[in-house]
Amino acid sequence: MLTLQCFHVPYSALTMFISTEQKERDSATAYRMMVEVLGTVLGTAIQGQIVGGATSACPSETDISDTTNSTNINISRKHAYMFASGVICAIYILCAAVLFLGVKEQKETGRKKSAPLSFSQGLWLVMSHGPYIKLVTSFLFTSLAFMLLEGNFALFITYALGHRNDFQNILLVIMLSGTLTIPCWQWFLTRFGKKTAVYIGNSWAVPFMILIVSVKSNLTISYLVSVAAGVSVAASFLLPWSMLPDVVDDFKIKNPDVHGHEALFYSFYVFFLKFASGVSLGISTLSLKFAGYVTGGCTQPESVSSTLKVLVSPVPVAFIALGLLIFRTYPIDEETRQCNRKLLQEILDSEADSESESSALGSTV
Repeated sequence: MLTLQCFHVPYSALTMFISTEQKERDSATAYRMMVEVLGTVLGTAIQGQIVGGATSACPSETDISDTTNSTNINISRKHAYMFASGVICAIYILCAAVLFLGVKEQKETGRKKSAPLSFSQGLWLVMSHGPYIKLVTSFLFTSLAFMLLEGNFALFITYALGHRNDFQNILLVIMLSGTLTIPCWQWFLTRFGKKTAVYIGNSWAVPFMILIVSVKSNLTISYLVSVAAGVSVAASFLLPWSMLPDVVDDFKIKNPDVHGHEALFYSFYVFFLKFASGVSLGISTLSLKFAGYVTGGCTQPESVSSTLKVLVSPVPVAFIALGLLIFRTYPIDEETRQCNRKLLQEILDSEADSESESSALGSTV
């Protein structure tokens, strides 16, 4: 996990160093998230298809009573998980090599030299920046909502809806839908603004969350909800990373003498995402434990089915509503963003002019 974070934080912060133009960064973010979600689709497909064949079928009573057959089933499942993990690790190493060898970052030649901040000083500046706190808190709750949905949807499909043999395909549909709709969200946010995209993108899945627990079990409706959920998942993937550079630009304008702070913004945003993931896992695990969930069981008590319905509908809907309510206080709208872009460009131009004058003076001397 530590190695994963050592890769994820600089990989995310690299967006700020490949261009100084907002449009170029937004475009790069869209491509990055589309490929990232596509990679998640690939991982879901590989993991689901390899492991699904070993875990989807329930052993018969004869298999359960036969110790040898039961042991063979467990060994088969173990080998499936290990093989799938090996394939995912190989892909991960390949992608890291492509990033290291193929991506070049821009050097900030126009920046004035300044004494580096200590970690505590940088942390205080970042955490006291209002737009960042509001953005992170808002997406903490909305991310928690979608993590609860994604983390429990497979169990919900298996035990509450009874589609045991289709859960890996339904999860694949969610991620595939997310991949295909990221370009649509990129167009939408450039046309109507990022704040509007956040409201529509996060609330899009709410009616379908309610629908899936309100109607009788139906495989067609499950796939329909999966497609709709994928549309919102795409928004939840793209929009936070697309808005984070705007917050960094706002910080630069308000703190022009502070440099090298970008990694702090991204690292703590990654931390909050992982924190949301941990909270989601804790809520799910404790809820299912109290409901009487039997690990690996082919059937579950009725209380488990009821708990899963709560975890994939009312609870995520409440978190989405809370996140959007907090997001109303986020101050960087399209007008502010364009104003910041102009101010930041003026700062960069003045610094570049100062450096060129200094170079010219040095050559004359």
